[in-house]
Amino acid sequence: MPSFWDTVKVSGQDMKMYASVPDGSGPFPAVIVIHPAGGVNEFPQRIADQLAGEGYVAVCPDLFHRITDANMTGVEKAQSLQDPEIVADVNAAVDFLQANSAVNGQRIGITGFCMGGRVSWLAAASIPAITASVPYYGGSIMKVRGGEKTPFDLASGINGPMLFHFGEEDADPSQEDMRTLDNELTRLGKTHQFYTYAGANHAFADHTSPRYHQRAFEISWPRTLEFFAAHLKGAAVAG
Repeated sequence: MPSFWDTVKVSGQDMKMYASVPDGSGPFPAVIVIHPAGGVNEFPQRIADQLAGEGYVAVCPDLFHRITDANMTGVEKAQSLQDPEIVADVNAAVDFLQANSAVNGQRIGITGFCMGGRVSWLAAASIPAITASVPYYGGSIMKVRGGEKTPFDLASGINGPMLFHFGEEDADPSQEDMRTLDNELTRLGKTHQFYTYAGANHAFADHTSPRYHQRAFEISWPRTLEFFAAHLKGAAVAG
């Protein structure tokens, strides 16, 4: 199961991207992994490797590639991102996948953690090629960050089923936020499943975080794999 770093162009700029691919020739379904505020570190790389082990080409683009201030914290970097640029970055990852003969370009999903959860919703609502999405504790979905609309406002564009994981103790997204998001997807007729994990806070899936909640991750991850298997390996399901 090889893994490597590659570079793609976004609006004339270089964006690094971690990639992990299954053994064999494919074509394989693919999953874009969106990193949390810590960047493309050990945690999202491990997620990409695990997905490759399950038969997906997994790529993790570095959404911080435009940031040059080395003194910014991860949270500051995440909050500085602009949604139109994020969509351009994820589109570049989609183009990279669709140009690869080992990838089934009609079977592309996305998952992400923390800021990556928000990006997963945004990308699912903005990029028709993404047909299954799994946000983990994505906050600030109802906030504008560049552009004119929030990811929440764009929900009608979601082009496939969604599985969303929430920590019960999380403040952003809170349980009230979860109900608001759930109600909107229900109103729009979007296929979705929401799960809340008792005792879990934000970042519960990140084994490098002090808020890691092993039981919550060990329950949520098989659900994620089952969801992707159904919607990227099995028959396509309309959202």
